[in-house]
Amino acid sequence: MKTKTLRKNKVNIVTLGCSKNLVDSENLFTQLKGNGYNVAHESEKDDSQIVVINTCGFIDNAKQESIDTILRYVDAKAEGIVEKVYVTGCLSHRYKDELELEIPEVDAWFGSNEMPRLLKTLKADYKHELVGERLLTTPAHYAYLKIAEGCDRPCSFCAIPLMRGKHVSRTIEDLETEVRSLARRGTKELILIAQDLTYYGLDIYKKRNLAELMDRISDVEGIDWIRLQYAYPSGFPMDVLDVMNAKPNICKYLDMPLQTGSTELLKVMRRGITREKTEELIHSIRDKVPGIALRTTLIVGHPGETEELFEETYRFVENSRFDRLGVFQYSHEDSTHSATMEDTIPAEEKQQRADDIMELQQGISLELNQAKIGNTYKVLFDRKEGGYFIGRTEFDSPEVDNEVLIPATQYVSQGDFAQVRITSAEEFDLYGELV
Repeated sequence: MKTKTLRKNKVNIVTLGCSKNLVDSENLFTQLKGNGYNVAHESEKDDSQIVVINTCGFIDNAKQESIDTILRYVDAKAEGIVEKVYVTGCLSHRYKDELELEIPEVDAWFGSNEMPRLLKTLKADYKHELVGERLLTTPAHYAYLKIAEGCDRPCSFCAIPLMRGKHVSRTIEDLETEVRSLARRGTKELILIAQDLTYYGLDIYKKRNLAELMDRISDVEGIDWIRLQYAYPSGFPMDVLDVMNAKPNICKYLDMPLQTGSTELLKVMRRGITREKTEELIHSIRDKVPGIALRTTLIVGHPGETEELFEETYRFVENSRFDRLGVFQYSHEDSTHSATMEDTIPAEEKQQRADDIMELQQGISLELNQAKIGNTYKVLFDRKEGGYFIGRTEFDSPEVDNEVLIPATQYVSQGDFAQVRITSAEEFDLYGELV
């Protein structure tokens, strides 16, 4: 009886996929807490009455991870460990009808934008007064700020518009309210996210308004760093760079997925830009913001990518010398234009191309990191692990970029800023000492 009492109204939220999904889970977390639920995020104990799985449906590996996670909790339900299993997020939104037939043990399926219906199923009210009062699952000193939902871009390989709908910007006023709330609770770093940051404002302000948003939220007291993730190259609003230069708390950092270095493939991918225009944009960004760190992601093995076209991408990476880079191997996404093209490139070849790009980038990253030895940087410390305190410079985003390690004998606290002199470097890590 005691165990039953402990588990009553206890919900475990499991988040898969990107930071945008994490924000959705945090909003659900906040609403359930406001309704008196005992809520955990990714609890290691299977002691919850209810499990809500927020799925990802972006690429094959992510889909498989989502399915495996659902099946794990369905098995736990069969064993009487949990009572209810609910599934939400991108995979559920897109494949709900098929999944209901294949995994009938799930109690209910919800789309990406159906939080009110999910709350109603859990006998909870959607509390409008909690909008903007998000409880974080990240360390308190940094938070993701989702400024828009959905996407209007026509990229041939991408199913996100099918899962998330059209681009919908949040108002600057709503975002300012949320930022002030986060700052009051100790958030020092904001990471602006959306499917496409640079489209922000077109739907509600009839102009690209990212620069004004950055300017406004940078004035909120307590926010030390603001960084931009997921910018789109075509139609890039250059006034963003003016604000980046003018405001010291906006990081000289830009994450801009470019997908390929081949003009022919860019056309096939419907990216609305050429390699030449991309190179001009990179040059202009670096010229306007000296020292900016550029991060990108690429797709290898897209239908039509010949050896010659891959070589173009390889040379593009070699010449561009990105500070950070990631690679995806292409896989068909249902109902996209690219999925109508024959995928003739073997999996082994895709893997080899990804390895070749990453080996090239590894060398570039090592050279860029070694050039930092002897320099001193402001570092925000995220955690202690083993014998080190681990943090980041303004040129690195959490989880995906470089880290700075100092010996644990030099004490700092999680969420502290400190000046660190770099003493040695590896491909993706910097080592240093407190100044």
